[in-house]
Amino acid sequence: MAETLTSLLVHVVFSTKDRADLITPEIEPRLFSYFGGIARKMDSRLIDAGGTSNHVHLLISQSKNVALANLLQELKKSSSQWIKGQGSEFAKFHWQDGYGGFSIGASQIPQVKSYLAKQKHHHRKITFQEEYLEFLKKYEIRYNEKYLWR
Repeated sequence: MAETLTSLLVHVVFSTKDRADLITPEIEPRLFSYFGGIARKMDSRLIDAGGTSNHVHLLISQSKNVALANLLQELKKSSSQWIKGQGSEFAKFHWQDGYGGFSIGASQIPQVKSYLAKQKHHHRKITFQEEYLEFLKKYEIRYNEKYLWR
């Protein structure tokens, strides 16, 4: 086979440090656009994004040439620096240390996009922590709670 072809779709979830409510409605669309630009620079594509004031969900088509850890390191580092420059109210902005990355198939894209669009409504009933634990259970990911909420 002469060419390497992939479909690496990942639903990524991470929160602000200590789940601080720092993602304002005014900054959210620009933040998602910024994520898209960073993804493009890393030969990946942001398909969709959603979230609340304290966390984000990103649906990404990941480059075959970039490890997920490297992509997320750059997304979080660059966006954190960008947000801090958006006003004094964001001066102490930080993302949590880790993230959750969950693989999906192409047929699941519409379902995930719908889920992302409903985040604010969804979180009237469930906290970020409860949602995240549901993902870990669904994907059968073992974890140490000591490190989960850093």
